[in-house]
Parts: sequence; C-alpha cells; structure tokens
Amino acid sequence: MKIFVSWSGKRSKAVAELMSDWLKCVIQASQPWISTRDIDRGAIWFSEISDKLKDVSVGVVCLTQENKNKPWILFETGALAKGLTTNRVCTFLIDLNPEDLQDPLGQFNHTTPDKSSVWELTRTINDCLDNDALDERILNQVFETYWPQFEDQFQQALTDNPPHENVPPRSEQDILSEILNNTRSLSHRIRDLESEVHYKSRNLKNIDFDKKVRGKILKMAESGDYSIEEIASSLIDYDMPESYAIELVKKTLMNHKINMGIHMAKN
Repeated sequence: MKIFVSWSGKRSKAVAELMSDWLKCVIQASQPWISTRDIDRGAIWFSEISDKLKDVSVGVVCLTQENKNKPWILFETGALAKGLTTNRVCTFLIDLNPEDLQDPLGQFNHTTPDKSSVWELTRTINDCLDNDALDERILNQVFETYWPQFEDQFQQALTDNPPHENVPPRSEQDILSEILNNTRSLSHRIRDLESEVHYKSRNLKNIDFDKKVRGKILKMAESGDYSIEEIASSLIDYDMPESYAIELVKKTLMNHKINMGIHMAKN
C-alpha cells in the first residue's frame, strides 16, 4: 500500500523524511513515497508526482506555520482529497495547532506530534492494508518499540531546521468569522435537508401532484424561454426546497430527453 508523504520547506521536508522511514519500520507492508528521494534522476518532476498521486491509498501532509498557505501544499492536498476519501488524507501538524488552519486544510483529520495522536494515525494506515494489516496487539508492540526513536528524531529535526520566517497566528476575529460562516452554512444545509425530507414524505405518494409538477416543468421547458433556475424557482408555489427543485427539473428534462438549449448554470 502506497502512502504519499507531502512536504514544503526544509522543516517540513525533514519531518516528512523521518515519517517516511519510521512508518516503513512500524508497518513494513506500507510503501511511503516522498519526492526528495523517490524520483529518479532525469524524471519529469511534476509528471512523476502527478502519477504517484493517482496511485496512493493514504496521504500524509506535513504542515508547518511557514507552509500552511503555500500553493504546492494546497495543490498536493487537493489532489489527494480528489482521489481519496476524506478520512484517508491526514495532516501532520509539526509546529501548529488545528485552529491555526483555514479551509480547505482545516477540514482534514489532524495528527499532532504526541504519542496518542501518532498512534491513531498509525492505526488508520494499518487499517487501510486490509488483509495485510497487522493485528492491533502486534502493531501496538511495534509502535511502542519505535516511538522513542520517532520522538527523539522529531525533536532533532525541529532543532536542526528552525523557522525562517515569523508567521503571525490567526486573529481571534478571523477564527470567530470562520466559525460563524461554517455554522451558517451547516444550518442552511440542515434546513434544506429537513425541508426536502418533509416535502418528500408529504408528496411522494401523491401521483396527481407529481404529474402536475412535472407537467409544469415540461411546459416551461418546451417554450424555450426559461433557464433551469427559472423553472426551479417557479416551483416555490409547491413549497419545494430550492436544491431539490433544481435536481427535479434536471431529472425530468433528462428523462423526457428534452434539449431546448437551456443553460444549466448550476451543473
């Protein structure tokens, strides 16, 4: 199983190399990959990394205060997230805390350099091995054997690679604004789901109602004068959630194979 270890900057690179070696000792069936040592001379650097991102099972992103907003870290993390489920992309916080991160990095599972947190990361990687996974009792014994080595070398990596720039921490106002925006977004999604469930439970078995709604959609579409969003907005009279209305319009037109040149602005 391949593990992509991402880094940017000297401090992050030192920890990434440590993580790569240490994981291979603890979980021998794993295959950590890190660009500093695993790209052949003469290989096209960007293409090689892009190819590896398509063929990994777990991604570990080594983050520092200096690199948390760097384009390359964001690129590799985004590529990992696109190809893997969220719980298989893990950030390793070298010298920062979870609250120091903004989205999209703030959305992932964070590992801090303490024993319990690194143990959970190790378990996650081991679970991804399926039939090759170690029994947890054995894994714990191996982890305990190699943990002091990781702890010592991690501290040495920080000492040997001090930060080169002073990155100010996020302000309280910035953190509070993010919390407020996320809360509002979550509340909006919950309201949409509740409305959709209520709408479906009330109208799912009403055949006449269903025919009436779909008939209106087809009539407006055949006129060629309305967009997808305009047709969906007209369904507000039926107390239908906006997101559900848009999907219903698209599905209805697709089922009836109508192509009237409607601009689908919200694909």
